[in-house]
Amino acid sequence: MIPEDLSNYKVAREGDLVINKMKAWQGSLGLAPVDGIVSPAYFVFEAEFANLKFGEYLLRSKPFVAKFAAASDGVRIGQWDLDIPRMRNIEVILPSQDEQAAIVKYLAHANARIDKAITAKRRLIALLEEQRGKVVRDILAGRLTLGETSSVTIQGWTTKRLKWVTRLQRGYDLPADKRRPGAFPVISSGGVIGTHDEPRASGPGVVMGRYGSTDAVFFVESDFWPHNTSLFVTDFQGNDPMWCYWTLRSIGKSKYSGKSAVPGIDRKDLFDIPIAVPPRQVQQLMVGEIERENVDIDRLVRRSNRETDLLQEFRTRLVADVVTGQVDVRAIAATLPDAPEAVADLVSDSDDELIEALETADV
Repeated sequence: MIPEDLSNYKVAREGDLVINKMKAWQGSLGLAPVDGIVSPAYFVFEAEFANLKFGEYLLRSKPFVAKFAAASDGVRIGQWDLDIPRMRNIEVILPSQDEQAAIVKYLAHANARIDKAITAKRRLIALLEEQRGKVVRDILAGRLTLGETSSVTIQGWTTKRLKWVTRLQRGYDLPADKRRPGAFPVISSGGVIGTHDEPRASGPGVVMGRYGSTDAVFFVESDFWPHNTSLFVTDFQGNDPMWCYWTLRSIGKSKYSGKSAVPGIDRKDLFDIPIAVPPRQVQQLMVGEIERENVDIDRLVRRSNRETDLLQEFRTRLVADVVTGQVDVRAIAATLPDAPEAVADLVSDSDDELIEALETADV
């Protein structure tokens, strides 16, 4: 939302260097692509880059972000402020305009390939999670045989509202500056956000997002502190805790979320969801089968996440090496077509085959 009073805002002309003075050490800076205004939290400097894209690559590369970090100081890292005199002493060596253009062209092609590979791996992860969800729903509904010899029947099953399956309660506020070093994890809607020296809930426990990540559900082995952005199970009502965890994960909670800008769940709406509840012995069989089915999915998800991280690391290192002259790409750039989309992608044949198989599967 645009503030009514813009008197304190600063004008940034196309090509100006715009820096968040509190976060320059994180690389929160760039060259203005057009004329505009920025908040008072930013510095604006005239910059002399004939090729703006090259300047963007250079100033946001890892070596230069480190130089901006060295030019910042403060009481603690989260409150560092950029020291302008020290920043002005940062040495910048510029190649010729022709070499800048060659570098920009080469990096456009490299980034297009890396982006395509990362997109494919994220698509693969999404499909694997869809497959996981289907398997879990089928097992919890009794549609799959459990193990080699046992099978599920509906004898002894009951249907209950969720409030009689797991009791959910809102977590407790604990600002970051109030946390003391300890062994107990603090669990928010996005997972572990820190530790504290005392718990507010006993493990094993189940925590789910109340705001933001409303579909995130976490199983906690130890005692823990449930954050106020989450809901946590206070009573498993005699059910297997891990079965309750998978049951909560299998519920499509987005349709029970509020319509505000930050999605939130009203636990009263969740309480009325009907749940098919098997005997505890069958619940434990289900958990065992879910864990067995998840072995391969977990392995593939871990591999894809790791490969995505490696691609991001490769991009960071490549940009740094090229813009600082460690790698000469002029000869390669001269052979590249103008359109980056014309280059081949970095997606492996095995990934392509797995994506195709998952996309055609009934998930």
